[in-house]
Amino acid sequence: MTLTYAFGLDTFGDRESAADGTPLSHAQTIRNVVEEGVFAEQSGVDFFGIGEHHTDYFPMPAGDVALAAIAARTEKIRLGSAVTVLSSDDPVRVFQRYSTLDAISGGRAEVILGRGSSIESFPLFGYDLADYEELFDEKATLFAELLKGGPVTWEGKTRAALLDQDVVPHTAVIPGAQSICFATGIDTAQWVVGQLLAHGRVRRAWIGVGGNPQSVIRAARLGFSLALAIIGGPPSRFAAYSELFRRALEKFGQPPRPVLVHSPGHVAPTDEQAKAEFWPRWRQVIALVAEERGFAIPTEASFDREAGPDGALYVGSPETVANKIAANVRALGATRFDLKYGLPGLTHDQLMTTVELYGREVIPRVRELLG
Repeated sequence: MTLTYAFGLDTFGDRESAADGTPLSHAQTIRNVVEEGVFAEQSGVDFFGIGEHHTDYFPMPAGDVALAAIAARTEKIRLGSAVTVLSSDDPVRVFQRYSTLDAISGGRAEVILGRGSSIESFPLFGYDLADYEELFDEKATLFAELLKGGPVTWEGKTRAALLDQDVVPHTAVIPGAQSICFATGIDTAQWVVGQLLAHGRVRRAWIGVGGNPQSVIRAARLGFSLALAIIGGPPSRFAAYSELFRRALEKFGQPPRPVLVHSPGHVAPTDEQAKAEFWPRWRQVIALVAEERGFAIPTEASFDREAGPDGALYVGSPETVANKIAANVRALGATRFDLKYGLPGLTHDQLMTTVELYGREVIPRVRELLG
């Protein structure tokens, strides 16, 4: 079977700056993200995702609202979270918000669910980090039940029980058909019929994993697709997670599901310009989150390693970035790659250039390299 690949852009609503370095307001940054999402479709990008954050430098707590604004101005690009922190949210409300987005967009919505590698939402919404694992496991299980369609009965410790509960809205479009077929190369009609006969439902939801094998197994057990968030070190080490996911799907009697790779990067006309724009901002943002996340402060030498062929950063000219994406998609058995673009302090013009180069030069070149 010939695989069909998909390529997306993700943002955390990174707070942008004016050309003189003055930070833009949160409101202007959010408006700019909407423009970038619309421009992504015009540039040929397949997916645009917005990740949930609650900080001054990532002021994007309600990405689904911004995605709805993008949906109203686009026709083809798929839209979704990248990622939604399910542990500190209500699975029913997340399901309803993204079902509403699915309705507005005509069936183009997706959701990536995560435990919360950034933990600012836990104290904000009154959750205890001591419950970190239990919160996600229970809520992911409930979300999987919601995706089946029909009334839901569920009981756990982290929220009120549901008894034969109808959860609205019911979207008219079969969720998942476009994205899964696009990502795997399966004939749409054949795949939809097979899924409905086998499971009575179709899914378009992913679990984001940053390196925890148990999270990979959970995704397979619950029937989610797998999103690998690779932000440091050699991407090749994640090949074991792709293989674990495939084996776990077989063990749990689940059909094959796609693997997505999400990694940070920046595209400019030349390698030198891309590094000059990205590296100072990268150092600043890692320094901001280093204590909370346990990161080392990067040096220029460590940055160069990460931006090189064996690192996790996709920073450079369209040719440099395309070659690295193609190599790692092959190595990891993935059928989708999402570039997390932008950093606090970059300008809107710089980000629009990245969007344009990624859509019009990087993606066509990667498709050519993958054959």
